[in-house]
Amino acid sequence: MNPVKPGETPRTPWIVGVSGASGTPYAAAVLRGLLDAGESVDLVVSRASRLTLLDETGISFRDAHWQDDLREWLARGADGKPGTFVPDIDAVRHWSAGDLAAGPSSGSYPAKGMLIVPASTACVAGVALGLSKDLLQRAASVTLKERRRLVVSVRETPLNGQTLRHLVTLDDLGAAVVPASPGFYAGATHIQDLVDFVAGRVLDAAGVEHDLYRRWKGDLGGSRTTDN
Repeated sequence: MNPVKPGETPRTPWIVGVSGASGTPYAAAVLRGLLDAGESVDLVVSRASRLTLLDETGISFRDAHWQDDLREWLARGADGKPGTFVPDIDAVRHWSAGDLAAGPSSGSYPAKGMLIVPASTACVAGVALGLSKDLLQRAASVTLKERRRLVVSVRETPLNGQTLRHLVTLDDLGAAVVPASPGFYAGATHIQDLVDFVAGRVLDAAGVEHDLYRRWKGDLGGSRTTDN
């Protein structure tokens, strides 16, 4: 378990927002990485992302049964195979996306920061413009105003000029923009490796330790070795 730092409470979570962009395996990998690192998580799953999750995994994410649904989701590999992981979700607290009175809607609620993964272009626009139309966007606005760390993993291609300007705005506001763009130097041999690379870069931007991918060591051809 990570030590409590000055200004933090015994439970000072990372807020994880999941928007409606394709890429729910990225969100699952980030959540597993946070939990494996001993971090607490406050989870906000947007209405649009529930449709994407259903389409990509066949899992219905329901507020009344969120623990069962989350456990099933995090147990799946990026290839859709169930039972690939054995997640421990005891450190997760779920907030409904429509609950604007939830803890993360206030700056006085303790949080380390927020990770939005995947981030749709609509979500990027809403956060950049400060719309706060749901809890996900409101929590992101709170994260920015409180000068906490915000990581936005945009998952869209191609990007038009309007979205690029919104991303520059987020960068100017202090957010880290981490495109869901996997690298291949880590020696990926499976789709899970590519997903974990992106998740690892998101966690790197948040300053959370992990072992999700093999880091570059300056050795050309290292990705073809078995030494990870």
